Amino acid sequence: MKVKRVDKRDATYQKFEVLKTNRNKRHRYQEFFVEGVRNINQANKNNWVINSFIYSYEKKLSNWALDTLGKTPTKINYELPSKLLDDLSGKTDASELIAIVQMQPDDVSLFTLSKNPILALFDRPSNRGNLGTIIRSLDSFGIEGLVITGHGVDLYDPETIVASMGSFFNVPVVRMNDNKSIELWLANLKGKYPNLKVVGTSAHASKCIYELDLTSPILFLIGNETDGLANKLLETSDVIAKIPMANSSSASSFNVACATSIVFYEAIRQRQGDKSKG
Repeated sequence: MKVKRVDKRDATYQKFEVLKTNRNKRHRYQEFFVEGVRNINQANKNNWVINSFIYSYEKKLSNWALDTLGKTPTKINYELPSKLLDDLSGKTDASELIAIVQMQPDDVSLFTLSKNPILALFDRPSNRGNLGTIIRSLDSFGIEGLVITGHGVDLYDPETIVASMGSFFNVPVVRMNDNKSIELWLANLKGKYPNLKVVGTSAHASKCIYELDLTSPILFLIGNETDGLANKLLETSDVIAKIPMANSSSASSFNVACATSIVFYEAIRQRQGDKSKG
């Protein structure tokens, strides 16, 4: 294992900083910044390529950290003084290990689909916490893949990864920035699953989510937090559904991450044979 010591804020250290804070540089290097035991464990478990670890040479490492360093093949690891590691870390108590992980290609072949899949598409996500929470919900409910459309927050932002609580590395997520890519993917999906139902979501829909039959292959379309679904995606939907709210509610809609969890739950509930509405 090759190890390099970094004792000052030189070019190497500045690269660590831009991987954490600069979206454009992150994608130029095709690497991203990961903290947290759960996240690092899940990255290893799901065979993501970890290019480097960063840690302090002034602190005794735990058995977990030593075991992770010993078992993970990397290109090069970096030793820092504790002050520089603390400054780099986003936590009150700095992580023992910070990982620099290689990005995966945006390729729907990453989706390993069952005979009756549930998939999701998130249109132009604008909040990193919401995106990470939705990825966590996908993982929790066994949803088989997520497509992100348009120019939204960065999938590989550290806040997104932290909010996912490790699920980021267990759920395939693919970015599609143009309508043609989305149309081609949908056409291929419908060719494979002729009974695929594309379900748009909107607070203004007339049908409630529990009124739909969600037992066939499903693609849920999730709208941007402020603007909802783009018109093109609304037109693509076979049906548009809402989550009913109390008549006394002063809220105009659900938080998008909460709403997404509810529609996932309803699909799973129906598939497990519980047809009750109460």
